[in-house]
Amino acid sequence: MSLPATVSASELQDPHEGAPVFLDVRTPVEFGISHIPGSINAPLALIEKHTRQIGQLLPRDTVVICRSGARSTRAAELLASAGMTSATVLTGGIDAWRDAGRTVRTGRESWDLERQVRLTAGSLVLAGILTSTVAPRAKWFSGAVGAGLVFAAVSNTCAMGQLLSALPHNQRDHVTLADVTRQLA
Repeated sequence: MSLPATVSASELQDPHEGAPVFLDVRTPVEFGISHIPGSINAPLALIEKHTRQIGQLLPRDTVVICRSGARSTRAAELLASAGMTSATVLTGGIDAWRDAGRTVRTGRESWDLERQVRLTAGSLVLAGILTSTVAPRAKWFSGAVGAGLVFAAVSNTCAMGQLLSALPHNQRDHVTLADVTRQLA
């Protein structure tokens, strides 16, 4: 499968009537922290469960957004597998949008998923190293965490991120298929 088409922040206008739909696939918590005004939140997990239904709701011109581009690429690939081949990915995600001086609406302060992954992975590695001073075999725990991070980078997936996104504090602003349908109608 070929990679989805991409578009840079400088090539796009802020969302308005007649502009492409901006589909933000980050978690609801991340979306609440900051998002492009006028964008619609449809978390990647929701797209994974309802690819065909969401793909049928989206107009031909859709720009898929996440924090840096990995999740939006995955979402665009899923949508393409359901027949929607015209979705483009915002290169660099909302970070690139913000860096280009574009409008971003900010909300409550919270840690985004990537920061949570870094904290968790770093804490696990540190705990493994400290524990290995009294139980030398604990070093392999740190090695396993490191191997998981390498696999996450190579496969462009993140099991730890998926696990963390299921925690209650990351589920407080749950988005459903009905919510996405209502916003796209």
